[in-house]
Amino acid sequence: MRALADELESGRGFVLVRGIPVERYTEEEAAVLLWGVGQHLGIPVSQDATGHMLGHLRDGPDVRAVPSPRTEAADALALLCLRAAGSGARTTLASSAAVHNAVLADRPDLLDGLSRTHFLDRRGEQLPGGLPWQAVPLAHRDGERLSLRYDRGRLESAQRYPEVPRLSAAERELFDLMDETASCADLRLDIDLTPGDLLLLNNHAVLHARTPREDSPGPAHRCHLLQVWLTPHQPRSLPPEFWGNGHDDEHSCTGGRGGVAPRDVITPHPPTKGKPHVRPLRTPGAIRPVPR
Repeated sequence: MRALADELESGRGFVLVRGIPVERYTEEEAAVLLWGVGQHLGIPVSQDATGHMLGHLRDGPDVRAVPSPRTEAADALALLCLRAAGSGARTTLASSAAVHNAVLADRPDLLDGLSRTHFLDRRGEQLPGGLPWQAVPLAHRDGERLSLRYDRGRLESAQRYPEVPRLSAAERELFDLMDETASCADLRLDIDLTPGDLLLLNNHAVLHARTPREDSPGPAHRCHLLQVWLTPHQPRSLPPEFWGNGHDDEHSCTGGRGGVAPRDVITPHPPTKGKPHVRPLRTPGAIRPVPR
């Protein structure tokens, strides 16, 4: 496990472990296995406002959409494949440093935009009374080590808030170039995840995405991955503002950092069939007399 952690932080930024016999386990047992691996590598952090620390990733109905390369809102990511995507869908990886260097070589005038403050949509998962967006720099450089945080979808959707500054033409040009560079065949590594594959990623060092499927599978044939977000036991040094507005995202209920700060929520009960607030009546049986 120490060698895996070293490779994530000081090596390529990703590790692929193959051959875990997930077919022997139930879904719950596979989740326990991934959770145990995660505990050895770091501290799990919440992935949503309800405090879920182990997520299930499945193909949605539009599996042919082309997502932008991105990073998750945590230091590291662990994915365990239970069911393969198939039909051309692949997981793609690109080095953040390689993307940075390609932009530097092609359009150095745009590169300073990574260090400026940008706004990411919280998508309704802010703490009570909190702002619905995060104000963050997209990059932090410590000597020759680059830490990148990038999610084009959240950058674009934050534009729905009138208080958020409009993206400039230069910023959109920068994001377009980053998407194009991270997706090009020269810098991209494609991985066909199969059942039993464990993929570990350093989110600061590697962008990831999924290529679209060539068909529209039924629910029983869609990709199924288990996911854990982690703070390494020895995380790299990053300024507090890298994680969001002030310190509200660097929650420490588990000792981790990043992720989505959990809040007190009530999970709605599934709606009942028929009329609201109506429950079927049970006919009582005979009443036996109370002995005197």
